[in-house]
Amino acid sequence: VGRVQTNRSSHSLRSLLPVGCEGMWDRVSCWPHTALGQNVTLSCPDFIFFFINKQGAVTQSCTAQGWTEPEPPYGVACGYDNSSLTDVDKRLYYLAVKEVYTVGYSLSFALLSAAMLVLCLFRKLRCTRNYIHVQLFASYMLRASSVLVKDVVLFSNEDTDNCGSPTPWCKLAMVFFQYCIVVNFSWLLVEGLYLHTLLLVAFFPERTYFYCYIAFGWGAPALCALAWVASRLLLEDTGCWDTNGSTLPWWIIKGPILLSILVNFSLFVSIIHMLLKKLRSPLVRGARSNHHYKRLAKSTLLLIPLFGVHYAVFAFFPDEAGELATRTRLYLELALGSFQGFVVALLYCFLNGEVQLELRRKWRGWRSERLLVQSSKQRQQQQQQHAAASGGGSTRVSLLLRGSAAGTQLTCSQQEQTTVL
Repeated sequence: VGRVQTNRSSHSLRSLLPVGCEGMWDRVSCWPHTALGQNVTLSCPDFIFFFINKQGAVTQSCTAQGWTEPEPPYGVACGYDNSSLTDVDKRLYYLAVKEVYTVGYSLSFALLSAAMLVLCLFRKLRCTRNYIHVQLFASYMLRASSVLVKDVVLFSNEDTDNCGSPTPWCKLAMVFFQYCIVVNFSWLLVEGLYLHTLLLVAFFPERTYFYCYIAFGWGAPALCALAWVASRLLLEDTGCWDTNGSTLPWWIIKGPILLSILVNFSLFVSIIHMLLKKLRSPLVRGARSNHHYKRLAKSTLLLIPLFGVHYAVFAFFPDEAGELATRTRLYLELALGSFQGFVVALLYCFLNGEVQLELRRKWRGWRSERLLVQSSKQRQQQQQQHAAASGGGSTRVSLLLRGSAAGTQLTCSQQEQTTVL
């Protein structure tokens, strides 16, 4: 009965709709019900433009034969091709991409958690530089959490029809995702600003600067997220807020990210230039110059993940590349972005000389304490065994004395009996 009533209600609702094309989900975008002869234009969804850095739109028309093919295709408009691959290829490709960045974000979250504990628990590691590192680690952890939460809420099942009425949870997941992305880029910028100031200025109040960094790193992204929510509510309150038909919400999030990438890349070039000037100075020039250039190369490689320089490389990647190049770029960018937190925690915590020295010192102290406890326990056991042995000897002596006394008494009684006889 319930099925019959449901079929009747759905049939009655369809009869109320004008003649045209029914709404559909093509696993990329949600196309609404459209009247015959009308065109629908949708922008590229969030999961595409956030990694491909291309803002585009796709149009479909409703004809008597049904929906037309997307024009321009997803590969041209968004850097994503949903039609040139077979279903098996698409499934394998996106399963591989999802598995890679899921593993990357999970490993990054675990190692970043351990790195935060190390930097926070050891007193000798508490300084402004490590405090900023802890904030950066926290931003990477939030970014990993937001990506995994968004996947669970929005894309738990690829076959789900996402054209239904959105829930507040999916919008909240998108707000959390946008905030965490901007937070991560803001703390990458703070790391660049702090290191550049440290090399440029001889003395500056680090504590005052640190409070300013805290306000900027966490406060500025909150303002961006609030502005994005307001623009969504006023201009484009559709779906789960994962598409961008209006340019203003897109630029509220994308603008600060691109600005931070540009500023950080400029700081990176400036720091490398300062290091080169120091190497060319008369005090450094001369013997062992190759050693100094090796140190410069090592410092450059260490700064790349800290500054997020690879984002600048992908930002200048041509959008008109072919399908294979676009898919390779998407795969590499997602993989590098997901494992970036893992690399940063490894380089700036567990491979740091100060951290390794402190860990070895704590390990030696823990081992010495353990050896002292074991030696004290062994001494107590030896004392107890010695006391037990001493007590057992005295007991045997007393028993022997009692036995000899009893034998003496028996002999005396026998003597008395002999005397009586």
